[in-house]
Amino acid sequence: MARTEYYGDPNAPKPNSLVVAASAVVTDTKGHILLQRRTDNDLWALPGGGMDMTDSLPGTAVREVKEETGLDVEITGLVGTYTDPRHIIAYSDGEVRRQFNVCFTAQVVDGELAISGESRELRFVAPEEIDSLPMHHTQRLRLTHFLERRPTPYLG
Repeated sequence: MARTEYYGDPNAPKPNSLVVAASAVVTDTKGHILLQRRTDNDLWALPGGGMDMTDSLPGTAVREVKEETGLDVEITGLVGTYTDPRHIIAYSDGEVRRQFNVCFTAQVVDGELAISGESRELRFVAPEEIDSLPMHHTQRLRLTHFLERRPTPYLG
């Protein structure tokens, strides 16, 4: 299923769902950040996805990282909350979502990198390489906030 992301676009379709989601900035011992190249839009992104009715938000991040990358992680902190109503995601099945995302930090505790149906490519990326990767503004914002090493989480 394809997806198109809009940000501040007055011509974006109107949302027909609100989805609570979680993502994670997973780092390795060198400080490189785990990113995936998504199959639905071919952009680089943090692993993450929608919360199930039986999940907690941190549990959602842990589950999504496992499903999308094969890695088991533990949550270590909070980057921020991302609730900007100008961010709209339209899917080819007709869903147009406004997404509420909580972005965590995490470290690997087990597992091996494995491509999923949602990823074309997975890799740990050095922070200085991030600007050269095709990525949606909202993903880049989360990474910028993480790399700023803010003393308090971003609330937006």
